Amino acid sequence: MGSGNSSDDRRNMDEGDPPPLAEGSESERRDSASSTASGLLPDNPDLASILSYLIRSGQVRILSSDHEGNEDEDEEDFRSVARANPVPGAMAPPDTHRLDKSDLQQQVMLSSGQRMPSLSPKKSMSRLLHGREIGLGHGAFSRGNQCAVASNYLPNSYEVVARYRHKAFCGLFSQEGDIFLTACQDRNVRVYDTSCGNFKLRKQVAAKDVGWSILDVAFSPDGHYMIYSSWSDAIHLCSVDEDRDTHESLRVYPLSDNSFCLFSLTFSQDNQEIMAGANDGCIYVYDRESNSRTLRIDAHEDDVNAVAFADASSQILFSGSDDGLCKVWDRRTLREEDPLPVGTLAGHSDGITYIDSKKDNRYVISNSKDQTIKLWDLRCFSSDDAVTATRREVAKQNWDYRWQQVPGRVHKRKVTLPGDSSLMTYRGHCILNTLVRCHFSPAFTTGQRYIYTGCATGAVIVYDVLTGEQVKHMEGHMACVRDVSWHPYENTIMSTSWDSTVNRWFYEEEENDEGDFRISDDDDDDDEGDTRAKRHNLKRKEKRMPLLKRRLQRLIYL
Repeated sequence: MGSGNSSDDRRNMDEGDPPPLAEGSESERRDSASSTASGLLPDNPDLASILSYLIRSGQVRILSSDHEGNEDEDEEDFRSVARANPVPGAMAPPDTHRLDKSDLQQQVMLSSGQRMPSLSPKKSMSRLLHGREIGLGHGAFSRGNQCAVASNYLPNSYEVVARYRHKAFCGLFSQEGDIFLTACQDRNVRVYDTSCGNFKLRKQVAAKDVGWSILDVAFSPDGHYMIYSSWSDAIHLCSVDEDRDTHESLRVYPLSDNSFCLFSLTFSQDNQEIMAGANDGCIYVYDRESNSRTLRIDAHEDDVNAVAFADASSQILFSGSDDGLCKVWDRRTLREEDPLPVGTLAGHSDGITYIDSKKDNRYVISNSKDQTIKLWDLRCFSSDDAVTATRREVAKQNWDYRWQQVPGRVHKRKVTLPGDSSLMTYRGHCILNTLVRCHFSPAFTTGQRYIYTGCATGAVIVYDVLTGEQVKHMEGHMACVRDVSWHPYENTIMSTSWDSTVNRWFYEEEENDEGDFRISDDDDDDDEGDTRAKRHNLKRKEKRMPLLKRRLQRLIYL
């Protein structure tokens, strides 16, 4: 949330909320609309001023009757919105001193095939291939070496694979990567077949009981079902299979009769339970076998924007809220009548938009409206003083991220909050308009070496977990990228944007991509190696040019 008011006043003011004019009584709608535009519109604004404000904020898009014929004009409108939400330029180098001392560094380096320069020489692909052929490493690449090779082929190009008439909110791959799911503001959930490089519409489901938009979706681990949520008190369960039309409403029965929304959904790994986070500050767990809500945790003072399971056991739960806190819950010691977290992770200065677990019961990341992603270690909970400092800082926020640009003081903030226990902070992306997602990259192809996120400027950004530096800044959308999903077994990323498109990002070899790739952790060494390779290729082309000219002349005279 972006308001600096009390938690009660701020309730129901988050990204997925319908605009203020869409909820509450008539007087409440007038008050909400007035407070939202406070400071942004002139006194006694006329209709032209109001329309100008809505267009600048990106909440209104002007379309002609011939929409397809005016794509260039629409593109420029979207670019102007992106320019109004700039990502900060040069920033101080990331502080890695805590992460350098953690066992995560060794874990990621081992799983992704990175090497300490002082311990072993850098290996090129040709050396790895030579070692494999002579029987080193049991005659095969290790998983780490495979990830190291794959890191040379991170996506650098994109294609638009889907266009809609409304904002696209969600997009994710199934666990096998053969199905891709999108949810759009047109109240439709679309299922695509992505096996064998395809992107074909397999099924389209008309969503029920939708207010404002579908806000979150999730796949069941077996890949046969999907769930979605919106402004209602139910989780909707649908079949993914074409020959089945299952569409059930799973009620969670909140205590309040006020406007209710489930912002975040996830399945347990055993496929038996569904967990959800809601705008009443509670976590709900629904049991599929008994078809009933089995747990309600009064978790936060504000909206619960994100929930996640720590690992396959489903015993440890994470929740992230607009109160700026990420809480950890252990169901084995939890009492629903008096729920107490086993620990709290404090350090953000504004609300949390998303959390993602590394699925190892130890590490988790959180995306926040303070324009940062933080990496946390569950063995390092925050103190009570740190929790108090976070609550105090969040209460000071007096801007609305849905409508306004990021204040300069937020971008310029360099001092961490007292007691911030995060291992690492990642900066360089922009969180505006909506609950932007972030994730760890897949273990199979990257060894979870990266963190990737959407951005309000229309970019997809990839950070190196260990250095905090951006390894990819991929621009291809004209409005906020809300959701991103990396294929579990391929170097393919899908991005879902408010410009009503879905992009597929992939690696495409450039014309000058000749020579040998090197597996290195040192960016400077990589740059020098690339420069040497380019010089070598240029000299080789210069030497071959006379020969090519002679061959061309012979062909001309034949």
